[in-house]
Amino acid sequence: MNGSDSAPLHRQGMDYGESEDVQKVHAAIQREKQEPRVGLEPLSLWLIGIYALAVFFGGAYLGRFSGSFSGNSLDPGTVPTKSHGPGPGGGGQQPQQELTPAERGKKVFAANCAVCHQASGLGSQSQGYPPLAGSEITNGGSRRAAMVVMKGLQGPITVKGQQYGSAVMQPWESLGDQKVADVLTYERQEWGNHGGPVTKEQIAALRKELANHPASFTGPDLEAVPTDANLPGGEEGAAPPKPGEQAKPGAPPQGSAPPATPGAQPPKP
Repeated sequence: MNGSDSAPLHRQGMDYGESEDVQKVHAAIQREKQEPRVGLEPLSLWLIGIYALAVFFGGAYLGRFSGSFSGNSLDPGTVPTKSHGPGPGGGGQQPQQELTPAERGKKVFAANCAVCHQASGLGSQSQGYPPLAGSEITNGGSRRAAMVVMKGLQGPITVKGQQYGSAVMQPWESLGDQKVADVLTYERQEWGNHGGPVTKEQIAALRKELANHPASFTGPDLEAVPTDANLPGGEEGAAPPKPGEQAKPGAPPQGSAPPATPGAQPPKP
């Protein structure tokens, strides 16, 4: 037997004795295209550009109108009014002016109180909402009006000779001392009312006083308070200082000597 025929039979395959060119076999494999696989497609450059523009303009808008990420940036009581008149020297806009307490209170009233008491302050007799215009509560002392705003009101109440009792007013102490003071100042000086201003210090003192008062006030509770009772800590009827101005010092008490003039001789006994 030949030496080539001496190989074991278990090592002889079906292609035993055949010869193939390795390059031809690999060339056939290279001609075959790779099967597509879902999820590995390249992202379009147009889509990348659109995403980049969206991120750019979104960041620019957020930086311009973010309101410094402040919780009260859209609060109507803190947004100043804009002046569109000519600025110093002719053109341009004047700097924004700070709102007065009554102007801030008007915004707070429009957002929270006008639904029931109406923008005219006349209320609604059919729905049981008492008027604020000409009311003895808003025109009297500041204490009763502040009590109602802070703790709310329930039950019948008589205003301007008419009885109102079908509606319940919720407490508004969650507004904060400044907003409560502003809305009370607005209500006491609008629609022909002649009440004095209310300060946030007065509301803060009343808040501490009513801290343990659990329920809303009733008509008898208000009737027990004198009509001219004012909140402590403020001069009733005094006009509030304008923004940027300090309150003028009051007159010296009676019986006190006037301030001494520099260089003047002291009075003889």
